Amino acid sequence: MRVIVHGGAGSTPDEPEPRQAVLDEAAEAGSVASTPLDAVEASLNVLEHSERFNAGRGGAVQSDGVVRTDAGVMTSDREIGAVSSMVGVEKAISAARVVMEQTPHIFVSGEHAVELAAEYDVETGVDLMTEKTRNRYEEENPPEGGPREHLDWLQTRFGSGSDQAGGTGNGAGGASKEEAPDHDTVGAVAYDGDTFAAATSTGGRSFALAGRVGDVPQVGSGFYCGPAGGASATGAGEDIARVTLTRRAVRHMEEGLSAQAAADRAMDEFGEITGSGAGIIVLDDEGAGSAFNTDGMQTSVAADF
Repeated sequence: MRVIVHGGAGSTPDEPEPRQAVLDEAAEAGSVASTPLDAVEASLNVLEHSERFNAGRGGAVQSDGVVRTDAGVMTSDREIGAVSSMVGVEKAISAARVVMEQTPHIFVSGEHAVELAAEYDVETGVDLMTEKTRNRYEEENPPEGGPREHLDWLQTRFGSGSDQAGGTGNGAGGASKEEAPDHDTVGAVAYDGDTFAAATSTGGRSFALAGRVGDVPQVGSGFYCGPAGGASATGAGEDIARVTLTRRAVRHMEEGLSAQAAADRAMDEFGEITGSGAGIIVLDDEGAGSAFNTDGMQTSVAADF
């Protein structure tokens, strides 16, 4: 099994060495799995359990003080499973796999996704907040009232464009980019010599409107897979969705580009169209590729053949 994983694209992370160690552990866990689907799930479960990434435990907190998880997975035979807006589900990728394998659907959301996950023994009711994310949210004078008040509050806190961190970074009431975990969305792509699987998991972006869903669980945006290869994206979610970044990368591989060339071209196109920040990992039958236009994106590759 060959596996590539990413830990998000954005500003240069604090303590990159420990983060890289977790990424390496995740890639190794996937490389010894039995199938590509098992591999991406195993890899992401490692990252979802680590507080160092914005997925599962330690995920971004939305405007109402709740962490909601999203994930999506796809195989090269075009089987798909996706979930969004789940409260208390650390292993979001496992819940997405339940949708793929146990339902006739491709996407289930909210409390219904949580109930479905529980029916198939995915743990629910997990406290996804950490001391760091709780303190950070409480320091931002959280809003009360309805969505309009929440929208007023998040105007100086929810990032856009090249700001991957949720804050304005201008000292005017917003959290700094360095403190925010939003760019730490995780993803994996695996290949066993025959078939591919691609998956992405996230806690979203800090201080987003409660219930916001970004690119991660959207097919062709946060993840995509086909016979030519698979891709997982990270970064400015709304803009990734606007250009269907992962579908774009896989299409380039379908047209004959190598994994690295496809990643580079997709990111060049993304930057030209949106001016935003993102990153992508891709895998074809020859090897792995990655590209980003932010300050950094940590990845790891492992192979057991």
